[in-house]
Amino acid sequence: MSGLQRQRLVVTRTLPQASQARLDKGFEGIDIAQWKEDRAIPRSEFLKLAKGADGILCLLTDKIDAEVLDAAGPQLKVVSTMSVGYDHVNVSDLEARNIVLGITPGVLTEATADTTLLLVLAAARRLREGVDTVIQGKWGTWSPTWLLGSQLTDKTVGIVGLGRIGVAVAKRLRAFGVQKFLYQGTRRKEDAEKEVGGEVEFVGQEQLLKESDVICVCCALNDKTKNIFDYNAFSKMKNTVVFVNTARGGIVDQDGLIQALREGKLGSVGLDVTVPEPLPQDSELLKFPNCIVLPHIGSGTLETRTAMSEIAIENVLSGMRGDRLPHPHNE
Repeated sequence: MSGLQRQRLVVTRTLPQASQARLDKGFEGIDIAQWKEDRAIPRSEFLKLAKGADGILCLLTDKIDAEVLDAAGPQLKVVSTMSVGYDHVNVSDLEARNIVLGITPGVLTEATADTTLLLVLAAARRLREGVDTVIQGKWGTWSPTWLLGSQLTDKTVGIVGLGRIGVAVAKRLRAFGVQKFLYQGTRRKEDAEKEVGGEVEFVGQEQLLKESDVICVCCALNDKTKNIFDYNAFSKMKNTVVFVNTARGGIVDQDGLIQALREGKLGSVGLDVTVPEPLPQDSELLKFPNCIVLPHIGSGTLETRTAMSEIAIENVLSGMRGDRLPHPHNE
């Protein structure tokens, strides 16, 4: 970019060590403005920081809409989000201004699938109750009927969204003796079925809800999936079901989930995502012993977050150069 007018790159958070070192070293012809406090950037600060940006590297905690784009100005070329999901970005606002959007697909698949499996096992085996018992000094003598969970052998698992993460989750669960998978989505995916192996069936939501012993939510949040798991949906599930969501909190109607838990309609629940995030300490969800909540750490490994940040950097630099993005949102 030598000989050209300097450009401005706005980064809304400190990145993992290796990627941050690249930012600290700098890029030719680019001035970097970065929010480095260990908290999400406040909206007012984001609007100030965005002024004059040619590229924005953001997180899923940063809402990208017309207000941000107006604050940045007409020279903004690219928004690169360090996430595979982009429900925090108003895509139509970007498209109206010919601003390209980059995402970080693929690299978080394995880590998120691991977290999904972790929650399935923890919920099914009543991990929270067991740990609480030890901490609270309630561990009594061994009993043949105490803290009985359920195992995965020969169970039927429903996967909502058989994309990269859904397939990776299913492959892990096969190792635990799961023999049958049901999945729902926009269409049948024969290649994904072959990759999972065994008995895999594309079904409607009604069948998946009624027949699954375990349900894993692995789909994207959009207008069609928002709040698809409401009280009515939970009421159709087995009352022993293990329900796990590692996708997006907005896919679940949280009030409906709380009502279903109150009424004993669900066996156990594992959540890595909620509405809002962070979840308030007084949320009723945290009072149910059969509900485990994690603080959105699905992709939280050093390897994955570094890979995500490297892709996000390459996306934003490509967009600022006017090159095709390595990972655009619409491919």
